[in-house]
Amino acid sequence: MSAKTVLPAVGMTAVSMVLTLAVVVMWLGTAMPWPVALVVGLGIDGGWLATLAYERRLAAQGDHSTPVTVVGWSFGLIATGVLIAHALTEESAGAWLAVAWLPIAAKALWLVHGLWERTALTGEALEAIQGIQQEARDEAAVARARLRAEASTEETRLTAVTQAGARAARVQAKAADTLSRAWSTLEKARDGEDTGRALTSVTTPVTPGVTPRWELPVWGPTEPVSGFALESAGALTDEALDVLVDQIRHSETPALSYREMAARFRTAGHSASEVRLRAAWKRVVAA
Repeated sequence: MSAKTVLPAVGMTAVSMVLTLAVVVMWLGTAMPWPVALVVGLGIDGGWLATLAYERRLAAQGDHSTPVTVVGWSFGLIATGVLIAHALTEESAGAWLAVAWLPIAAKALWLVHGLWERTALTGEALEAIQGIQQEARDEAAVARARLRAEASTEETRLTAVTQAGARAARVQAKAADTLSRAWSTLEKARDGEDTGRALTSVTTPVTPGVTPRWELPVWGPTEPVSGFALESAGALTDEALDVLVDQIRHSETPALSYREMAARFRTAGHSASEVRLRAAWKRVVAA
């Protein structure tokens, strides 16, 4: 995998070294013997290559040296400066300036390669990372699907509840309208003169001098009937009540408590107010 970054860096370095050597020999060869110009070019390229080799050795050991890095960039800047100075003295300066950045570009590629090496992972680690990422994506997809399903279910439930409520409301409204019409009809019939005469003619022979009033059926909430009204029809006398309480109390051994006696009294279908029942209990116990 490192070949993806090391090959461009090596190629760019080779091109920049050849270009720097050629420019130095051509440019300085007119002002000094060409062997001297060749030595100068080789010196620049040699310094470049030496610092690069030392940097690579430190990188392989997991180390780094700032002075070596500064020297390496200095050689790159010197090579770039030579190319720029040569381009400014030529007639076609644009073409030479277009390649003057090659030494800096080669140095930048080696920097990128070093970063690649420091962040490179093994195949097992990459597979583990991919597995974790895939698992996270799967869980996210399942969570999204679950949320969408729950939202759809809730929407369906709310729709069904709303429709059922609307149907119930329509039925109630229809029933209320029907009851209202029937009640109005009954009220008109009761208040009519002909109805009153008919009722009078029917009831007067049975009960002379009495004209019963036809009450309308109750429509709406009713008032609860009081305990006194329930007992008024067939209320037990105190003597009879005492006898019943005594019988129920001594129906088992040991004698029942008041709560048990009262429960069995009500279950047997007898009727008496709580005040009278408790008074009867006290009389029986005192006796």
